[in-house]
Amino acid sequence: MIDRGILKFIVVAGLAATPVFSMGQRNDPTLNPNPSPMNPQAPQNANVPLNQPGYPTQTGSQAPMSTSMRDSLGAPGQTGQQMMDRQFLMATTAGNIGDVKISELAVQKGSPAVQDLAKKMIEDHQNINKGFGDVADSMGARVARKMGREQQAEYDKLNHLSGKDFDTEYVIYMQQAHFNDLRSFYREGTVAANDDLRQQILEARKTIHDHLGLIRDTANNEGIALPPPPRRTPRPESAAR
Repeated sequence: MIDRGILKFIVVAGLAATPVFSMGQRNDPTLNPNPSPMNPQAPQNANVPLNQPGYPTQTGSQAPMSTSMRDSLGAPGQTGQQMMDRQFLMATTAGNIGDVKISELAVQKGSPAVQDLAKKMIEDHQNINKGFGDVADSMGARVARKMGREQQAEYDKLNHLSGKDFDTEYVIYMQQAHFNDLRSFYREGTVAANDDLRQQILEARKTIHDHLGLIRDTANNEGIALPPPPRRTPRPESAAR
């Protein structure tokens, strides 16, 4: 018969050793039969497919960069200015689409003089966007396919106006939009990394300056009071000659 004291000692010693073995088993990845997000490719899981339904997802440095993140950072090897050029093309083409769509509304709802102005806006801004689109293609950059939110809001506002109220809002909006274009063109034109883009900006600037003259003439003929222009913007080199 085993002495009770010896039996008690054996039982206690066995219970004390069990957690140590269990803890070691949980912490050793080679003893874990199931992959985890933190260890999807443990040795016994080397052939487990990743990012598939029912299987673990890559994490940390294992996961490839998402498409949206790559778009925001630009292509590998691009400089900061090259990425800014791409952003300029996206914003500018969206603005031109907005000018065209808003002017198409003016052809439908404006007075004869405003309709004439709007038709000129449509023709020229479509040509400007074609030029920027060609540059974007040569750069491998993307252009906008629809107007921006601000232009959409203005379109919706104009769509609820008629008569003199419509003409006034349209002419004033186009003046402000063209001043904004000039400011953007002068800023980008001095720093653009692409020669073709700089040349296209120069040509577009001259058209925008011409448009501001047409907008001013239409306002005078229609009795529309325009807000004072912002601080004077220099004339393009080709227009100053």
